Amino acid sequence: MVQTPAWPPHSTPRLFVDEPLSEGSEIRIAGGQAHYLLHVMRLKEGAPVKLFDDRTGEYLATVTATGKRDLMLNIEGKLREREAAPDLWLCQALIKKDRLDWIAEKSCELGIARFVPVLTQRCVADKLKEDRLRCQMIEAAEQCERTALPEIAELSKLDALLRDWPSDRTLLFCDERGGSPLADVLKSGEHAKSAILIGPEGGFSDEENAAIRALPQAVPVSLGPRILRADTAAIAAIAVWMSAVGDWR
Repeated sequence: MVQTPAWPPHSTPRLFVDEPLSEGSEIRIAGGQAHYLLHVMRLKEGAPVKLFDDRTGEYLATVTATGKRDLMLNIEGKLREREAAPDLWLCQALIKKDRLDWIAEKSCELGIARFVPVLTQRCVADKLKEDRLRCQMIEAAEQCERTALPEIAELSKLDALLRDWPSDRTLLFCDERGGSPLADVLKSGEHAKSAILIGPEGGFSDEENAAIRALPQAVPVSLGPRILRADTAAIAAIAVWMSAVGDWR
């Protein structure tokens, strides 16, 4: 018996579309996404495309018409509902933009629900291009087949973040000065609603360290015997959390 090829094929392009999608509707793709589909992937009429909207889920569409700079897709049906992301925030102090881009990309791949940029005393940058971070996350979600994008919060100063911290959310403070091993803290299973706080390249000041530790919801944790770069620490902490109380189990 001849085996029927899988449909859609594994090589089907996958794109985020920032508008609600529904079965049976048509959608026009233009700009950079159209260039990618037409001139990089070289799609023709009848070719499949996967779309997700960060609202309702993922859909299978078919190219119905192509132009020089745009193409039309017909949405054939829903493939998956929007995923329920684990309730983890990453509170990341601003660092050099290329490293921050990398954290945004990898934290999206790992499954965080919310990215919270934080301004601290020793940050080397004081401005944030939210659109740049969002682009990094969109590309990551397209590649790793996420159907939900992390929310990006507004940049906030550390003191404001602590002042307004929700009473029902654990703040896992990754402190190079010492704390309980993160894996041990998570063994209880009590921190499924959490946030991870990562400092800048120069770490937190004494004043900031004391303020964080004074927060009732803060739990100082250690990521091992070695001092990690800010970007390494963020990804390591997320991976430990996902394996202990997230959706890796």
